[in-house]
Amino acid sequence: MVNYSAESFDRTFGALANPVRRGILARLRSGPASVTELAGPFEISLPGMLKHIGVLENAGLVRTEKRGRVKTCSLSAAPLLEAVEWLGFYREFWTGRLDALGDLLDEGEPQDRKRHKKTGKSKPKRST
Repeated sequence: MVNYSAESFDRTFGALANPVRRGILARLRSGPASVTELAGPFEISLPGMLKHIGVLENAGLVRTEKRGRVKTCSLSAAPLLEAVEWLGFYREFWTGRLDALGDLLDEGEPQDRKRHKKTGKSKPKRST
């Protein structure tokens, strides 16, 4: 399993829990942007946007740079990679469980239904 800091993961997942912050990260995938540019699509004040950016920055997901009066943000995806690796462990677990469930369900199906399932043909309907 991936080694991680619980405190770091709490900050990462806490930051991702908000749709505005996820929207900011989605926008930053295409390159750096100013706080004003990031606030544009959201009905949010600049101070509110700065708070969201602060949460993202605290989680290590965003880097900021100030030039004059313009604060520019850029994506820092390393914490996302750690989260994906951690979630991957559980994906493997659930994939195995769901595969086993599928096998169990297949065992209980009548043979003619299994045959039609494998060929992709629908089972012929009976006339009444």
